[in-house]
Amino acid sequence: MSNSRRKFIKQSAQAAAGTYLATLGFSAKSYGRIIGANDRVRVGVIGFSDRHRASHIPPFMKFYKDMNFDIVSVSDLWKKRRDEGQAFLKDKMGHDINAYRNNDELFASKTCDAVFISTPDFQHALHCKAAVEAGLDVYCEKPFAETMEDNRAALKAVKASKSIVQIGSQRRSGKNYTAAADYIQSGKFGPITMVELTWNVNQPGRWRRPDLVAQCKEEDLDWNRFLMNRPKEKFDPRKYLEYRLFWPYSSGLPGQWMSHQIDTVNWFSGLGHPRSVTANGGIYQWKDGRRNWDTITAVFEYGPENDPSTGFQVVFMSRMHNGDENPSEIYYSNGGELNLITNKVSPKGGLTQRFANQMKMQANLLPELSLSEMIKVEAGANTGGDELTTAHVRNWMECIRSRKTPNAPVEAGYNHSIATIMSNAAARTGEKVTFDPKTQEVMAGGKPFKY
Repeated sequence: MSNSRRKFIKQSAQAAAGTYLATLGFSAKSYGRIIGANDRVRVGVIGFSDRHRASHIPPFMKFYKDMNFDIVSVSDLWKKRRDEGQAFLKDKMGHDINAYRNNDELFASKTCDAVFISTPDFQHALHCKAAVEAGLDVYCEKPFAETMEDNRAALKAVKASKSIVQIGSQRRSGKNYTAAADYIQSGKFGPITMVELTWNVNQPGRWRRPDLVAQCKEEDLDWNRFLMNRPKEKFDPRKYLEYRLFWPYSSGLPGQWMSHQIDTVNWFSGLGHPRSVTANGGIYQWKDGRRNWDTITAVFEYGPENDPSTGFQVVFMSRMHNGDENPSEIYYSNGGELNLITNKVSPKGGLTQRFANQMKMQANLLPELSLSEMIKVEAGANTGGDELTTAHVRNWMECIRSRKTPNAPVEAGYNHSIATIMSNAAARTGEKVTFDPKTQEVMAGGKPFKY
């Protein structure tokens, strides 16, 4: 057979395959990245953290054999964590694990097709950016970004890549949340008029690591690489290990907890970000040297940019000195409420006929519904628990195979980061903070917010 004949047959077969895959929803771009069913997906771990050990590994271990995935490498700046990760993952996977001192070494090794990112909050966006620029698929923990500069840079890199990126907003893989989104977006709930979000705990040890802090020595890690683009500070093991307590390495309560809950507001409403935010609070209980507040109340206004006469309010309240870690999310309309504590829709607070009669109106009362009647609830809505993360990790693994968009794409992370950055700007400046959609900047006092 002539070379031209072989070339013609090969091109014809590729064209036919492309046409077939198009009917399944694959683009030519995504087809180019499909990993064959018999090709093993090699995964790396960027940051061997408690979050990775407790939340990423259990679901991964449930699915990796059937889906032909493997963990082969780990990168961590601290020798202690790097060695622990190597030993832990070797035990789990049953083979040797490559250990790297930093991500540049991991990327240069070409040992991975995908990575989990569970590094400190302020590093997520730039680590994701570097990973997709290295051609890797990414599961990136939230909050996605803590500054708009990092947020924009990471979004641009992901959109320019062929990578599958799943943000760790696991509520998006909860069938109860999907049912709530479908119900609101169908119009049956009516316009959202207000949302109340709370997340309270009473745990003095939350985000503290005193035993580990005592073991952390500067000579065992790369402090300058840890700081990335943050201001240069002297080595401090508390900031390295208890970063959630210290701005600018974390925004604390907004980035850790509100980012989950405000993401559902963005998702359910179809609005990418608030119009404005005000916030206040302080360190009222735990006088342990932290910089981030242990109590915050943030008030958001959501609505179309071109119609300031319409919209709704969102209130986020969080404290670390009284609470049972039973987060709540309640959506209100004129006809009642959708309560993600109980997973029920009810007419509670809706317009009754008695008061409607005063204005010659009709009553507006939602029916009594359970989200489980609309779709099977597989996880407790109020905790974002292990079942949600299990579904979320599986969705990411499936999308690596299919090249389809995952449940929490990069836009979800970009948008929740706008809200968390706005709340942090409002808390730190005392200003009513807005968002400029043209420049994609958070504005405080008429200027872009800079920490």
